[in-house]
Amino acid sequence: MPSLHPMYRGVAANFERGGAIVLENAEHGSETERSFEMTPIFHLLSRGEKTGRWNLAKGEGLQYAELHEFALAGGTDHVISIFEFPKEVALRGLGFSLTSDAPGGFSDNQLAIIQELLPALGLAAYRVAVSKTATEILAVYTGARTSARILAGETRRGMGGSIDAAILIADLRNFTALTEVYQPAEIVGFLNEHFELIDRHVEENSGEILKFMGDSVLAIFPTEADDPQKACKAALTSAQNLLRANEELNRERTRNGGPDIGIDVVLHLGEVFYGNVGAHGRLDFTVIGRAVNEASRLEKLCGMLEQHLLLSESFAATCAVPCDYLGSFELRGVSKRADVFRLAGAAS
Repeated sequence: MPSLHPMYRGVAANFERGGAIVLENAEHGSETERSFEMTPIFHLLSRGEKTGRWNLAKGEGLQYAELHEFALAGGTDHVISIFEFPKEVALRGLGFSLTSDAPGGFSDNQLAIIQELLPALGLAAYRVAVSKTATEILAVYTGARTSARILAGETRRGMGGSIDAAILIADLRNFTALTEVYQPAEIVGFLNEHFELIDRHVEENSGEILKFMGDSVLAIFPTEADDPQKACKAALTSAQNLLRANEELNRERTRNGGPDIGIDVVLHLGEVFYGNVGAHGRLDFTVIGRAVNEASRLEKLCGMLEQHLLLSESFAATCAVPCDYLGSFELRGVSKRADVFRLAGAAS
């Protein structure tokens, strides 16, 4: 069955007598595409046909790897029926295939039963596909934690609440200048490479990216009431890992003549409003508040202080790691001066 997930082109559910259902996701990519083109379902789709049957006992269809395997396992007959989904969705339909190991294959009565069951099976598959697609796509665009809250009913403007969180803002240094040198497709490629590594290290430390803002990323690590240090440690680990990964990415790219793109990261801790903000018909589930504004302003100090990682006073105190004090600074739009730190011994 086709998928709208950005990583997968389709999903298959396989079942053998006496076994469990096994789900397989087919990733996008040339190898997967070529493999699909060598399947009996692709054969039917390319010919505009909705049904197909191969007598495996007589050697039919053995040019297809999967049918050859079925025949070796004792299969005698193989049938496929394609059920089309409504045209208003990008999910085209369902390919339903059955293999018999009975002598003589499927009887006419069995084939008639299959055709009678297909509409009900197709409707059930369509419902599952739509629900699965909605859940997966929402998670892709909003993050797993946020999508779960939206699906739980937090969809009205203003719904949400105050939470304490470690805030991570990552910004690609001097990225705007690259747009004067490289083509848009190349720029998008650079962004995707850096955003991928940021997301990987944020997610593996239980954080969640809420926004891609041009060449910046906003992520949060919600705190636990009795242990805010845990979220700060996770955010710090994420920041350190992504900065190391970025160095490796730059080394590989510059060897091939590409640009060296640095990342500046700021870590802050504070109270934020986490919920729906926007217009009646166009909402954004995000975080806003003084702490977010402060983190954004702190990020502007990275270049001035020649540091790739800065910590706010609240974050440094809660995280309780050795730090060097860099000074007290005025932040635009913030009344109180901010004390800024770096990790002890960190190089510029």
